[in-house]
Amino acid sequence: MQRLSRWILITMIVGVLAACGAETPASGGAAGDIKVGAIFDLTGATSDVGVPYANGVKAYVEWINGKGGINGRKIDLISQDYAYKVENAERLYSQYVSQDKVVAIIGWGTGDTEALRQKIATDKLPFMSASLSEQLTNVAEAPYNFVVGVNYSDQMRIALQYILEQKSNATGIKVAFLYNDSPFGKSPESALDTIAAASGMETLKVAMPRGATDLTAQIQQVQAFAPDYVVVQNTAGPASLALKNAATVGLKTQFVMLNFAANEILVNTAGPAAEGAIGIIPYAPPAADVAAVKDINEYLAGKGQGSISDNDKGLVFSQGWATMAVMTEGIKRAAAKGTVTGETIRVELEGLQNFDTGGITAPITFGASDHQGAVATKIYQVKGGTWTAISDVVEVKK
Repeated sequence: MQRLSRWILITMIVGVLAACGAETPASGGAAGDIKVGAIFDLTGATSDVGVPYANGVKAYVEWINGKGGINGRKIDLISQDYAYKVENAERLYSQYVSQDKVVAIIGWGTGDTEALRQKIATDKLPFMSASLSEQLTNVAEAPYNFVVGVNYSDQMRIALQYILEQKSNATGIKVAFLYNDSPFGKSPESALDTIAAASGMETLKVAMPRGATDLTAQIQQVQAFAPDYVVVQNTAGPASLALKNAATVGLKTQFVMLNFAANEILVNTAGPAAEGAIGIIPYAPPAADVAAVKDINEYLAGKGQGSISDNDKGLVFSQGWATMAVMTEGIKRAAAKGTVTGETIRVELEGLQNFDTGGITAPITFGASDHQGAVATKIYQVKGGTWTAISDVVEVKK
């Protein structure tokens, strides 16, 4: 009897220890799928680029699962539309954490990602957003956020470097800034202010109202300023409208598009008005001869879904694909060491050195004190309806 009681006690202790230290299959344990949450804009104000981005993330998951997943374990991507509303993102985030027990999250917008930053840190969940806000690279404030592409502020710095070089660093250069009236649109504003103050650059800032179907009033305000350059921080739909309205009123200036404004959607929607536009593009265009574009095209062809060059895909699709590839690499490395949790994924992501996204971005390097992945990009220009590189790889001059 005494021996039996001792055996029961030992069994109970082992069970408690196992429950405390083991992962659950749902969240990334030794058996079962690895759950990752995703917050997408499929119907909201930025859905013009949100949909192809979401499709790129989903495609990468299906592609990697088709190759055996992560050591035989599939990624279970749990995704929903938040319609570009912060409150919806907060609700979905809570659901993913408390109910679905995900080990990482793919997000979307700047406002919602910044709003979730403290919760993400508390819950210790690696979070990669389509947002490239510089704020999200501050490890002290956002220890579990990782930014894959060149951030918006550095894109602005690179754009202004280019402008100053074209004008031989002359003072009095006039630059108008057209931006989405949101945290996303305002993200690179401080970089503009700093460089303008240091260089003697004159600036005009004009918000682009969300949902606007005509931007003539804003374009006429810019026209009255007579800028040498107009930098646009918005998505492709509003940026295309701005170009067409500029052509209509006869505004003669050089447009420079940042990230989400510079893609095939812009070229296809703006038509001839897009010709000559310059783009700071941290992700490879569909015509790029790189390994990941070939993988994407093979995947799409196998599904009978066309190619990356199709109007409903493009480089934003590639951005989603690359972002999920980087997150998956962190999960893969954590799994290889036996434990997949938010904390172990973070450690492995911080160990990435010159990780190759198949050429979609510059090599990705993170560190314990630096969560900015790529720091270099090329500058492109629309020539004959195609984004064509007009520079080698460019970094911000320190």
